[in-house]
Amino acid sequence: MAAVSGLLGGLLRRHLSVRLVSCRGFRIMASKQQQSSQQPPNALPTYETLKLERVREKVLHVELNRPEKRNAMNIAFWREMVECFNKIAEDSECHAVVISGAGKMFTAGIDLMELGSVFMMAQGDDVARKAWNIRKKIQEYQETFTVLEKCPKPVIVAVHGACIGGGVNLITACDIRYCTQDAWFQVKEVDIGLAADVGALQRLPRVIGNRSLVNELAFTGRKLMAPEAESCGLVSRVFRDHESMLQGAFDLATEIACRSPVAVQGTKINLVYSRDHSVPDGLKYMATWNMSMLQTEDIIKSAQAVMEKKTPKQVVYSKL
Repeated sequence: MAAVSGLLGGLLRRHLSVRLVSCRGFRIMASKQQQSSQQPPNALPTYETLKLERVREKVLHVELNRPEKRNAMNIAFWREMVECFNKIAEDSECHAVVISGAGKMFTAGIDLMELGSVFMMAQGDDVARKAWNIRKKIQEYQETFTVLEKCPKPVIVAVHGACIGGGVNLITACDIRYCTQDAWFQVKEVDIGLAADVGALQRLPRVIGNRSLVNELAFTGRKLMAPEAESCGLVSRVFRDHESMLQGAFDLATEIACRSPVAVQGTKINLVYSRDHSVPDGLKYMATWNMSMLQTEDIIKSAQAVMEKKTPKQVVYSKL
């Protein structure tokens, strides 16, 4: 009997101990949840070279934020652009993005003071190993702008003042380009002894569709002024000043953001795919894409809105 009593007592003490630990654990979890709930909702990450802001509903503004250095692209910038747009790609609250530059110009391009040492002091015991590491580093930097294409959210870039070197590489990876009437563009790399290697030579011919003009710009490094940029198709609109351009870019982003995210993001993905493939391949990819996407409720909501004479802004679509 005493043995049974002792066994029951042990079980009871163990049960109470587990309950105390569980309750204590619950209080700790509840405390952490309370702390996290006190944080601002939808808080955006902060960066050294970029400023991120929600300017409209479903619209993010990414500003190149080194005005004291003319937004020159330093080592941190190349890393942070990838981090930033990978997060934006997964942000269901964002349906469209606007990129602009702080200060007097969009960007002066690559920060030669910082990046020069990266390639001049490549690690390796011989030429082959140094070349291998340089190639790896170039591919990492290429991803800084390729990430803009990979991001399924439409990216609008708004350029004021100078857009030099790396800036041209950046804007050609964007979906829509606006600029101010004082803007100018320059494929500058040839003037510093190298061929542009992070996207301009690959994307610019597809953007403006004029191989002769692309060759001229790339071989000479001459400035392309805003009127010519508009006439050749590099930009789709030219604005009087920086303020009106940003307003126009935000308005456009808002118009895009109120549409079905299934439709808009699917459209961007298929546009990028079709650019790099034949028409038959693009059509096959499109058919495969829409065999599932056509089953979205967004089509029913959109059709009903048309019949009820509602605007897209009056339709509530589920997050994606």
